[in-house]
Amino acid sequence: MTKRTHRYSNKKLSRGEPPNFSGQHLMHNKKLLHEIVDRANISKKDTALELGAGKGTLTTVLNERAGKVLAVEYDSKFVEILTKKTAEYKNTKIIHQDIMKIHLPREKFVVVSNIPFSITTPIMKMLLNNPLTGLQRGVIVMEKGAAKRFTSKFVKNHYVLAWRMWFDLYYIKEISRDHFSPPPRVDSAILLIKRKVEPIVSYKYYATFLGLAEYSLNNPNLSMDIALKGIFTPLQMKKLKRSLSIQQDTPIGRLTESHWGIIFDTMTKYVQRPLWPRTKKKL
Repeated sequence: MTKRTHRYSNKKLSRGEPPNFSGQHLMHNKKLLHEIVDRANISKKDTALELGAGKGTLTTVLNERAGKVLAVEYDSKFVEILTKKTAEYKNTKIIHQDIMKIHLPREKFVVVSNIPFSITTPIMKMLLNNPLTGLQRGVIVMEKGAAKRFTSKFVKNHYVLAWRMWFDLYYIKEISRDHFSPPPRVDSAILLIKRKVEPIVSYKYYATFLGLAEYSLNNPNLSMDIALKGIFTPLQMKKLKRSLSIQQDTPIGRLTESHWGIIFDTMTKYVQRPLWPRTKKKL
């Protein structure tokens, strides 16, 4: 019999696991659960989205604080537990669906979740790639390495750079694996997301900026001259570097958010549109 594999992580599935099993590790520390919701600053005015609700330990804290809770869970056994546990809460809706197939709320919302580690990046892309969604802020428990990568000063991934044009990402704290059942093999951490009051790049240009980021960070260790070659003329590059006040050999991955705001503004003002790089990824 052919072994089935998980659709995102490509790991082999054990017997009894659903086809989209994604390695959920359920939190059970009540103090930590309340801290997570506190960090999200949830109030009765908020719609809270929970991705991977599990048995509802976080859900039952959220529905005491939020005006509306949307709890997404795929596992049928967990859905049954969730339904019973939240039966008395009229503000809570259980959504029995694959996380990666849901439609984000149309209204403004806050995401508060302990997400499946093996689909961390796909979930973050779903939440942050398009700044035109209603996401206002979020607190997400994820694999520590991913949280470090998303908040690092040295940016290796183009999509992380794009997120930072519209959202602030903060590494809050590490979480002991002892707070999970079953304990994960890797360390965990809390990541805080806040929508910027003033975006660095206008929302209407999100696809254009994603194209620039994808083109520029093909190799984050390259110098700015090489990484942006093909977009700017030598004279434009000289003026741009002067306005950025950076050293000659600064890697492109080391540039700050404000630097990228200047680069994008310069491109849209002085570079002909046919020379603007386009994203190759499906948005």
